[in-house]
Amino acid sequence: MANKDVSPASYLKFREFLEKQCGIVLGENKQYLVRSRLASLLFKHKYESADELIDVVVRGFDRTLLQSVIDAMTTNETLWFRDNYPFDLLIKELLPTLSAKNQKLRIWSAACSSGQEPYSIAMSVLEFQRQRPGALRAGVEIVATDLSSEMLQKCESGIYDELSLARGLSPQRRQAFFQQNEEGLMQVKPEVRRMVSFRSLNLLTSYAALGRFDIVFCRNVLIYFSAEVKQRILQQIAGQLQPKGVLFLGASESISAASDIYSMVKCHPGLYYQKK
Repeated sequence: MANKDVSPASYLKFREFLEKQCGIVLGENKQYLVRSRLASLLFKHKYESADELIDVVVRGFDRTLLQSVIDAMTTNETLWFRDNYPFDLLIKELLPTLSAKNQKLRIWSAACSSGQEPYSIAMSVLEFQRQRPGALRAGVEIVATDLSSEMLQKCESGIYDELSLARGLSPQRRQAFFQQNEEGLMQVKPEVRRMVSFRSLNLLTSYAALGRFDIVFCRNVLIYFSAEVKQRILQQIAGQLQPKGVLFLGASESISAASDIYSMVKCHPGLYYQKK
């Protein structure tokens, strides 16, 4: 039976490796998290211990294992319409203003995890268009990115189990935007899936290939990065935003590291940041 325990030396080595690869900063006492996330990989890749697996990954001997480890450490399931207010603001304030410009709307969902955020954005856009027939005629493009290639494949299918559907999705939206597929599983309807394209992206790299955006959702991901990396990410996002473009962060996140680039716009409830 494989030894799942992570020694102090291996944990330190893995912390440094993960920060370099993904920008993610693990605390000093998160061995339990590494142990639980890597446990299934020990059996799958036939390693005798977590320390041995970590050593192989850090040395770069197995690229397939490296991707599996990154997937395991960065995958977090999220909620539908998380915190509600960003989606309410989207429908009531931002989309009416942007619709008046009569140009294609581009929205980026960064670190989209299991796909609930970009699909929630798409559903919000469709709800707005049903309230205002003819709005956003120039089209809407939602780009969703994540580091985990395995998770992105699941996102593209748009298939979710009952536990996932119960987390933040109202019965009305479930009925409006989901259907049962041939296997009897609940799947996001094609009209919603067509609005979202999923792409692999490491937030530590360049975003230039994504193009410019009117709105960026980068929520509940900056908390995992060091202050220096947070500042760099916020600066790069600003480079991809249109003039006066909008940035949504998580409820516990702020732009303190880049207050010279963004202005805070307080709403009732919630807030967003606007590129200066």
